Amino acid sequence: MKVDQAVILVAGKGTRMWPLTLTRPKPLVKIANKSLLEIKLNALTSLVKEVILVVGYKGEMVKKIIGKKYKNLRIKYVWQRKQKGTAHALMETEKLLKERFLLLYGDDIHTKEDIERCLKKFPCIAAIQVKNPSLYGVIVAERNLVKDIIEKPKKFIGDLVNPGILYLPKSILKEKIEESERKEYEVPDFLRKFAKKEKLYFVKIKEWLPVSYPWHLLRANEFFLKKIKRKIEGKIEKGCHILGPVFVKEGTEIKSGTYIEGPVLIGKNCQIGPNCYIRKFTTIGDNCRIGQAVEIKNSIIGDGSKISHLSYVGDSIIGENCNLGAGTIVANLRFDEKTIKTKVKGKLQDTERKKFGCVLGDNVKTGINVSLMPGMMIGANSIVYPHTIVFKNIKENTIFKGSKRFS
Repeated sequence: MKVDQAVILVAGKGTRMWPLTLTRPKPLVKIANKSLLEIKLNALTSLVKEVILVVGYKGEMVKKIIGKKYKNLRIKYVWQRKQKGTAHALMETEKLLKERFLLLYGDDIHTKEDIERCLKKFPCIAAIQVKNPSLYGVIVAERNLVKDIIEKPKKFIGDLVNPGILYLPKSILKEKIEESERKEYEVPDFLRKFAKKEKLYFVKIKEWLPVSYPWHLLRANEFFLKKIKRKIEGKIEKGCHILGPVFVKEGTEIKSGTYIEGPVLIGKNCQIGPNCYIRKFTTIGDNCRIGQAVEIKNSIIGDGSKISHLSYVGDSIIGENCNLGAGTIVANLRFDEKTIKTKVKGKLQDTERKKFGCVLGDNVKTGINVSLMPGMMIGANSIVYPHTIVFKNIKENTIFKGSKRFS
């Protein structure tokens, strides 16, 4: 089924995705060499005619990259100048809205098939079962109808939540809502009031990848790499071993002695090797240089980045135009094998991953023989001096020379 219009909310600052969002809005952060927004738009190309993007933080970057047309989609832009919540963002589009529209949150990845499921009923929201419903707005259901939505309930009332696919009437904006506890106007409040007056259906979907924190990118990257097929467009020297689904784009050269275990995606105009070991679920962007005897495992390497010889990167996200000096080693496992925690917005956050390396913002440089401890975040445009052990997050634009003690 095809509808006229979709609205995608992509105005937020994405502060939980620091340090990657220091230099770009969250919708332009990449996995599998495509931005989150491109992935969402690709899923809509055969389902809608027009997309309204509600932009805010670094919105001009979105307009420049996406433009007024994406494939067969007409693109319109609405600015949310002040960040007053998801419902406020939606209200900013009111003048452009038709009587029915599809609403998608910018923080979630959905499949085309699941979006189609939601479009078969009207009005309708998607629903999915989760293990930790207390973190979300829980749907109170009666048969296939939404009766209420309870935000982050302390007691178990159900495990169905809305993953950010909504097929709604424009009339929902007539509902009067108040600021939430977070001092924002939120879409679930629209839904709650509407459901008490009108029929609001829900449809269960199969896949949902929320992308809130940097380590969520690794899970999403793995999800998409599992779908790639083997294709070699670049040059492979003799003596390389390419196993499984490996996609090497044009202009890339894989030098002798390199061992690649798919699924792996390597972008355009890269130089890999000699004697590299690229392990599964790794994405390498365009114009990258991976030097002699480098090992990369389950990581995302941004466009234009260089990882010099004798380095190891595991379970990590490396931003664009980074330069890791020779012998840079990323530690990705605690001695006690507990899940790795890291500070986000000043609070310690559990990644729920036993293996997690580092996150580097754009343009980070490390000297030779730098060691990065598990869960480290380094802000954009920072420099880490040679022979340094990094055991705390580093702010952007910092020259880090190490510290006298662990913290």
